Amino acid sequence: MKIFRILILIFFAIMYFNCASVKNDGEITLKDKITSGLENLEKEKYLQAQADFKYVLIRGTGTDLGDDAQYYLGESYFRNEEYLLAVAEYEKLTRRMGFSPFVEDARFKICEAYRIESPKYYHDQQYTEKALDRYQEFLDDYPDSKFNDEVLLSITILREKLGKKVYETGILYIKMEEYESAKISFQNVIDQYYDTKIVFLAQQGMIKALVKNNEITEAISLLDEFKTELQERGLFEQADQIIKSFKKKNTVEK
Repeated sequence: MKIFRILILIFFAIMYFNCASVKNDGEITLKDKITSGLENLEKEKYLQAQADFKYVLIRGTGTDLGDDAQYYLGESYFRNEEYLLAVAEYEKLTRRMGFSPFVEDARFKICEAYRIESPKYYHDQQYTEKALDRYQEFLDDYPDSKFNDEVLLSITILREKLGKKVYETGILYIKMEEYESAKISFQNVIDQYYDTKIVFLAQQGMIKALVKNNEITEAISLLDEFKTELQERGLFEQADQIIKSFKKKNTVEK
């Protein structure tokens, strides 16, 4: 009986050490996969890097390596210019692993991904709007972030693009001789995108729309109001000439 007990103890001891060995091998494998993934990322072997990080996520989401793998999976998509796939992976990190030191970087990269996906001004601006929303949320949550200078610059560029889209709509309305609609477009730029450069073209456009709509008194008043800004940007003479041409034409006709 005593020998039987000793054999049982030896059996369980062997099982314990075998399990421990498997666990340690598993942990080493995850670390090796992370290392492999990072090496592939640096070598621009993005598909292999994605496979490495996915392997770690499947087997080690609850470990200390889980957030590393999740963040760098997003990075592998981002660097491969698969920006919307990158957003999806960064979002998983911010939602599920809010404790991670990678969260701030991931949120910034989400903003950047939407900015990059933002198309030319004449296309739909869905991603431009998303980028602006995310940038503003980022500033609110990380007012002292190292990325804030980049964020502010990107916000300026994106707002300029949205303002240009509205401005060009006003120009189109003038060509169509729909002057009331043109005035509304230019006023929207003046009201909403006052902090962009396009606002000065909108001021000039508004003067032109007023003249075309036979609202000469209002056009003169507006030219006087915006005189300094338009002169500084070389836009005053053209706006002034539009008014003078209108007056001359009416004088001749009379």
